[in-house]
Amino acid sequence: MVQTVLFNNEIVSRKEVKIDLEDRGYQFGDGIYEVIGVYNTKTFKMAEHLKRLERSAKELRITLGNILEGLEANLEKLIALNGINDGIVYVQVSRGVAPRAHQFSQLEALPVVIAYTREMERPIEIQEKGVNCLLTEDIRWLRCDVKTLNLLGSVLAKQKAIDNSCYESILHRENVVTEGTATNVFIIKNQIVYTHPADNFILNGITRSTVIDLCKEEGIKVVEEKFDKQQLLQADEGFLTGTFIDIVPINKIEETVLGKGEPGRITEYLQRKFNRLIN
Repeated sequence: MVQTVLFNNEIVSRKEVKIDLEDRGYQFGDGIYEVIGVYNTKTFKMAEHLKRLERSAKELRITLGNILEGLEANLEKLIALNGINDGIVYVQVSRGVAPRAHQFSQLEALPVVIAYTREMERPIEIQEKGVNCLLTEDIRWLRCDVKTLNLLGSVLAKQKAIDNSCYESILHRENVVTEGTATNVFIIKNQIVYTHPADNFILNGITRSTVIDLCKEEGIKVVEEKFDKQQLLQADEGFLTGTFIDIVPINKIEETVLGKGEPGRITEYLQRKFNRLIN
């Protein structure tokens, strides 16, 4: 089956898409994106993702105009046309095409929109068994709250984790733990859940927010405050959150075993609650 994609406001064959060599997304990473989970053909929290896309555009001064009109319907159509049962839909907006210069072009560049789908198996094994992680210095820019195409810091940290037989790099600025390369980080100590506050040092993940809401609904105390590497390594439990990986327990960080080195009781409880939402 030939994959169909969204290119600007048209759904076309992937082979028909041509991106200009002076697209600012290609040359500067000057653009934004979202990844939306699909479970049993249904998207999860599409509205929240598109709201964050709109916020990211505003922060980068990208004028969306009427781009958001009909976008949700087009993404749902893509999922159906490509026969996606479980997986993701990726949507990206670049500032557009203009002669290469760091400053914005005086010519009115029209944003370029692309979106595509990918069928994926749910990562049940790592959700049930947990993962090992690496500690890595956070070298990214200071606006991690904006979901931009500038991902090289995360790319290098993720590859470092893979090179060391780990699933994820947990990032820290000096001694303060921020997040993972593509995940948010939670720890549990004395039955209290902690995660870094949603400021400019992390992306306020949709799954992150969902887990915080679940904690509050279930009477689990959750605290959004900074914690350091020592607190991380001394946690009773830990887990990562992210689109489509959902909630993944942390068993070990480098040579330090968290808790009993297996998914903890509160982590598993939150997993069950999250699974009810997506199912």
